[in-house]
Amino acid sequence: MAPEIFHIIKVHGQEFETYISYENILERTREIADRINSDYAGKTPLFIGVLNGVFMFAADLMKGINLSSEISFIKLSSYQDTKNTGNIQELIGLKENIKNLDIIIIEDIIDTGETISHIIKKLKQLGPRSVEIATLLLKPECFDQNIPLKYVGFKIPHKFVIGYGLDYHGQGRNLKDIYQIKDIQYH
Repeated sequence: MAPEIFHIIKVHGQEFETYISYENILERTREIADRINSDYAGKTPLFIGVLNGVFMFAADLMKGINLSSEISFIKLSSYQDTKNTGNIQELIGLKENIKNLDIIIIEDIIDTGETISHIIKKLKQLGPRSVEIATLLLKPECFDQNIPLKYVGFKIPHKFVIGYGLDYHGQGRNLKDIYQIKDIQYH
């Protein structure tokens, strides 16, 4: 991993500091793509990205996939401000027929796992052959589901992060690095 260069930014009055550089994100994303290419050799998986935050990770991940594959997106929400509300709202649903397909759900971040658990439950009702998860970020101290996470980019502490698709009140998604909230832990 490349050495991190730390910057402090302000978004909506809250200070954030560089946590994971874009170079390190790309390196880890290439490693995940290589594993998926190996694990799914000879198969045609359908990638399902969970919007909004996943758009950058999904784009960079797909650049490294050399399999015959498709991608689609769904949109769910369980965050309000910097806290996970636990109230999952499905906003845009899946249009493809996924019966007997190999599905790889692409997530930006998994904390409690409630959202991914909800997605898996909904998808399994549609009869896919397999369902795996590729997440850029995981907060292991928050994760309380009995769900195997096959492809994990980075394990991070229970602090709020923005950048590389993740936002704070709608801002910060365009930042290429990932920033962590400075000096404040939330519960």
